[in-house]
Amino acid sequence: MDLAQIFADLDAQPWAEREHAYGGADDVPDQLRALASDDAEEAEEALYELYGNIVHQGSVYEATPYAVPYLARLAAAGVRPGDVLPLIGHIAESEDERSETPGACRVAVTAQLPLILPLVESPDSSVRQAAVWAAARSGATEQVLPVLRRCWEEELEPLVRAEALAGAVWLDPAGAGEFERAVLGIGGDAGEAVEAAPVRLAALLASVDADLPWTGAHHEAFIALLPAAPLVASRFVQEQAEPLRYVAEVLLDRDTDEAREAAFTLVDAGLRHPDADARKEAVAAAEHACEVSRAASARLAGPLTALLDDPSSAGDALYLVKHLGRDAAPAVPALMAIATAGGELADRALAVLVATVPEQAAPLLAADLPNRPTALDGAAKAYAGGWEAAGHEGAPGAFPYVPELLDAIRAWLADSDIPWNQSIHLGLVLAGWGRRAAPAVPELLAALDRYPFVALRALPTVCPPEERDRVAAALRAADLTEQSPIELGSALLRLTGEPEPLVGAVTEALVAGGRDVAEAAKRTAELDSSQAPALLPYLRAALSDAARKPSGPESGPESGSASGSPEQKRNTPRLDADTEIARALWRLTGSADEALPIIAGVLEEADGDWTRWQNIRAARAAGELGEQGRPLAPLLERKLAHRDHAAAAALALLAVDPANQDLTRLADAALTSAETNSDPYTALEVLRAVGAGNLTESQLSRLTSLAERDAHVFIPGLSQDPSGADARFREEARALLRTA
Repeated sequence: MDLAQIFADLDAQPWAEREHAYGGADDVPDQLRALASDDAEEAEEALYELYGNIVHQGSVYEATPYAVPYLARLAAAGVRPGDVLPLIGHIAESEDERSETPGACRVAVTAQLPLILPLVESPDSSVRQAAVWAAARSGATEQVLPVLRRCWEEELEPLVRAEALAGAVWLDPAGAGEFERAVLGIGGDAGEAVEAAPVRLAALLASVDADLPWTGAHHEAFIALLPAAPLVASRFVQEQAEPLRYVAEVLLDRDTDEAREAAFTLVDAGLRHPDADARKEAVAAAEHACEVSRAASARLAGPLTALLDDPSSAGDALYLVKHLGRDAAPAVPALMAIATAGGELADRALAVLVATVPEQAAPLLAADLPNRPTALDGAAKAYAGGWEAAGHEGAPGAFPYVPELLDAIRAWLADSDIPWNQSIHLGLVLAGWGRRAAPAVPELLAALDRYPFVALRALPTVCPPEERDRVAAALRAADLTEQSPIELGSALLRLTGEPEPLVGAVTEALVAGGRDVAEAAKRTAELDSSQAPALLPYLRAALSDAARKPSGPESGPESGSASGSPEQKRNTPRLDADTEIARALWRLTGSADEALPIIAGVLEEADGDWTRWQNIRAARAAGELGEQGRPLAPLLERKLAHRDHAAAAALALLAVDPANQDLTRLADAALTSAETNSDPYTALEVLRAVGAGNLTESQLSRLTSLAERDAHVFIPGLSQDPSGADARFREEARALLRTA
């Protein structure tokens, strides 16, 4: 088959009318042709572009199946088959189909099996391996399984044998035990020939995939293969690239005590392995275990702590020890030893101490502050309220105050070369301390020209009353033309109570439009209703065209009409800006008349998977209206069916129309949101508002499961500390249950 035959009908296809990841697929023909180029660099670029376009990050599209015949012809003609066949396999295995014809890609690959299967007998072992894998991913058991079994019987190359074994079990999981007995001798007699390590590993992975019992024999066989990652480096199953992590993940997903202990025992043994690379693999597996299993941190704290005494493994273990929470206590002596030794590891060890025993960490941070950026970052983030909560009553707890750390911060502020991030972190630590940081006012004023953002944010919080007029005068006299006028106006308002600078800055931002509109509308919360006459016209003018709907019953929130024409659809920043303007209009006027249609429009438009946060913010804004927001109830009730939106909608319904709510229905929606890791914290707010005494036995059982099960509850937006976020959820859920 020559290239003319391969591409005979290529240009007759309506590629421009078909979509791939980046729009019309009219560029696919040139990429397919370039794949056959004699120029290796050009062909490699074409392969890269095809992966990006037709199987983008595992997703397939309308155009994808139409490219498959040409890819199969190229492979059959010997054109880069070792590259093209894996591309075909990735297309076949995709479960994220972005088209209106589900299953079309797998059908297209199955149709090309007459071209793919003969390559299982290629003289090139890498082509045989790719053909075996691609054919198996088609899922065409009747056509492919006999070929793979014949390959298993005749093939000598270990990687091809491993792929044939894995493919056969992929197509027929019931046959996993046969391979287990033949390769590992588990449940029967091992064959005379000892299989190569990649084949033994493939048998173990197939056993766990097929849900076979994981026994002591499996454990010993797996440990003997560590480090295991090199054994799969040349295979194609991406999710098994870290075999130890993969096996632990699958065992934990079984959610039984026996499987959980098997996973922990395997990871524990890996953490104690004499090979440094094996220990590195085990740390990755332990990290996943601690992210998904509540029992993992206590079970694995001992071997993880032991790694801190080994210089070759301490660096890998440090990050994970930080997330052990209370279970990290046994590691404190080792961490203290590393933290006082100097170097990069000292900074990372101190960061762990900052998170686990902040009182002991504070003096160490003070001793070498400029050289501890990671630890300083952790100290700043301990003040969870950030700038917005600075100085507020009941704000989240700050990093422990010690005079020597305050002295170190004051000394460093005199430096003109503090990196931007560290300057922010210094300001956050000071803001968290509030008036206790008052001695730093001179240094903050002196740093006004070098770190104006930090000074503007920190000074109103730390400044004592007797110094406020002097500090305000210094701010007015400073050259802050490069800074946000809103920041300056806010600082002056907090220092002197004078609203005019902030009113002027907010007005200017609203008139200018752009990305500052949402922030300007949000800052009106710092003002009172006496400023309403000056701000209301500008807030109204700053609304998007889509939010300016004609008045009248037919356009009200109960009409269900979409906000704006298709050409007026808003991007996510614009949706957020309109929500903030609605909130500002409500705060400044005390009337919901203007806010209602704006919030309704956002709720209507923010109705998909990609606008979850816009929907949640709009639902929160609806709830702020109280019973004046009752006309929004029909819109909010529709949201209960979407797990990402349900909890926020339920909470808003309890605020806008409390007398007419089916509490059982709202609690069910909230529990579903928590069980699907969509919005667990808001779900707890709903359940608290409903009251534990109003939950059914079934609902109490579901809440108990969320609080007491082994699997973590994942909190969106808090991926930096999933274990800590889950621990907070668990404590709050248990507290709610105690009131039942």
